[in-house]
Amino acid sequence: MNIGDVATASGLPAKTIRYYEDIGLITPLRDANGYRRFTETHLHKLAFIARARGLGFSIEQCRTLLALYEDRGRASADVKAVAETHLAEIDAKMAELAEMRRVLAELIHACAGDHRPDCPILQGLAAPADAD
Repeated sequence: MNIGDVATASGLPAKTIRYYEDIGLITPLRDANGYRRFTETHLHKLAFIARARGLGFSIEQCRTLLALYEDRGRASADVKAVAETHLAEIDAKMAELAEMRRVLAELIHACAGDHRPDCPILQGLAAPADAD
């Protein structure tokens, strides 16, 4: 398969596939003319990476998961540890977003939204961060 074929089959843009090659996540074969040639194994790896990225795993976490996937002697505990770390990162981000939402909702509620120039939203944004 050429890059266009594998892009269509994987649902990833060719630019992303080239990036994954540049950072060493995949290593396509090269024809004598220098064109990339992909196999079903490459397609499977790209689909794997796409699913992992869709769950928010970082590139380095994807690299680790791919290595674990290819290591038949791996312990599932190693895979679980990567997933648990990522879940903890998601939970922390959700808590951070919830706090951001709370502060913004308070600022919006405090603003009359009328013709007057005073605005609690702008005052809140101008206040020191620890004033929340």
